[in-house]
Amino acid sequence: MSDDKPPSSTRKRWIDRISQLFSGEPQDLEDLLEILREARANRLLDTDALTMIEGVLQVNQMQVRDIMIPRVQMVVVPNDAELDTILPLVTEFNHSRYPVIAGDRSKVVGILLAKDLLSHVCKNSKLLVKDIMRPAYVVPESKRLKVLLKELRTNGNHMAIVVDEYGQTAGLVSIEDVLEQIVGDIEDEHDEQEDEGFIFRRNEKEFMIKALTPIEEFDDYFATRLATDEYDTVGGFIVSQLEHMPKKGENLTVDNMRFEVIRADTRRVHLVKLKILD
Repeated sequence: MSDDKPPSSTRKRWIDRISQLFSGEPQDLEDLLEILREARANRLLDTDALTMIEGVLQVNQMQVRDIMIPRVQMVVVPNDAELDTILPLVTEFNHSRYPVIAGDRSKVVGILLAKDLLSHVCKNSKLLVKDIMRPAYVVPESKRLKVLLKELRTNGNHMAIVVDEYGQTAGLVSIEDVLEQIVGDIEDEHDEQEDEGFIFRRNEKEFMIKALTPIEEFDDYFATRLATDEYDTVGGFIVSQLEHMPKKGENLTVDNMRFEVIRADTRRVHLVKLKILD
């Protein structure tokens, strides 16, 4: 037996406690989390496993409104736009799916898949978005995340349009957004890679910044004075200013700087885009 493993008697005792928890009288969530964390301390679970279990339990309690991207932050395309006119937008944001609107953001009438756009624009660039869009999958704000995840897996949709009690668009949520509540941030081939250093310059006025960038290093780079004793990193600064854990897409403007959260989960901010305003 490895020296890293607890004695068999200890393992058996914790397994018995967990079994008793599920077979006995109902317990609250904190009781369950306490037992799981004690199991981690006794090396019956590793940190990654515990984190995912906590994520699953969290998803079990959450609703779609808790993680959706608000409609004001959605990247949308108009249904009457010609395909060639929206190529710059699709190239800039590199999303695989875009809500299609009729008039304003409160009226989402379909979903445009980037692969559909690419397959049609070369053949007939004067087609309209509405000619190739797909039906939107619509869910209420109050839907439980665990139910949404099951439905998305079953029907093959990767994005859902969220509506309020009046039937107007409130935001959107993707299957990736739900999974990130369980496993943490999921990077794809379009995510910015910044292996070298904390700050990556995209152009004269736009920068990608790791949330773990020391605030003193940020101040040195941009000649600012944001550092205080209240936070150590750019991510900590943003959370302090917003006074809550921000979601992907949230913005914060300080002086002539606009911070946009590019990647975040329920635990922390990961990546931020900074735009220097005129």
